[in-house]
Amino acid sequence: MSSKNAAVRLNKLLAHMGYGSRRDIARLVELGAITLNGIDVTQADGKVEPGDELQAGLEIDGEPLDPLPGMVVMLHKPVGVTCSHKEAGPLVFSLLPERWRRRDPALSSVGRLDKDTSGLLLLTDDGALLHRMISPRAGLGKTYHVTLARPLEGREAAIFAAGTLMLDSETTPLKPAHFVAESAQSGRLTLYEGRYHQARRMFAALGNHVTGLHRLSMGGLELPASLPAGAWQLLDSAGVARVFAKA
Repeated sequence: MSSKNAAVRLNKLLAHMGYGSRRDIARLVELGAITLNGIDVTQADGKVEPGDELQAGLEIDGEPLDPLPGMVVMLHKPVGVTCSHKEAGPLVFSLLPERWRRRDPALSSVGRLDKDTSGLLLLTDDGALLHRMISPRAGLGKTYHVTLARPLEGREAAIFAAGTLMLDSETTPLKPAHFVAESAQSGRLTLYEGRYHQARRMFAALGNHVTGLHRLSMGGLELPASLPAGAWQLLDSAGVARVFAKA
């Protein structure tokens, strides 16, 4: 995802990436802590071009440079953390490197999973990409594994697919959704819109109660089975492209 961008002053870039104030960056330069292709950087305000070469060559305190602006993170969100910067209690951003919480523009979640929902969550500092992902025009399906308090009645798939289900306090019916039962009290539900607590309210409208909700995929991107709850990984351009691939 690292495309070539206009040149920017190094201290400004690193400050926006959370490495500290511009004064902090100048101090790191004075200490010889910033190198480019193995050579000490001598000018904190020297201009650099963000891109693949800078990403590969710049080191700070002997560590590779953090992802440049335009990063996309795939997180396996555990139950009990909230998709917010400000709410009380554990937040998804506390699962990421501390420095990333100081980035400007800030990392934001692509949509939200409620506190009691686990699974695939994307985060990015690319506002245009975020809006493209959440736009109704994208038509991205989001698939969840649903666990229920009571047995399925067998009518759920047809009702959800009809596009006529109305939720309490709503004025328009839901778009058609796809449901496949996997056991007497569980199944896979694919939604093509993101109304408030939609999956939970859909089953509540049929007299059932969701006891577990886990997002498996978004578009054509699936949560890897090898990624444990609370862990994250960076998405490259191919990973982002899978989001927009039709599942």
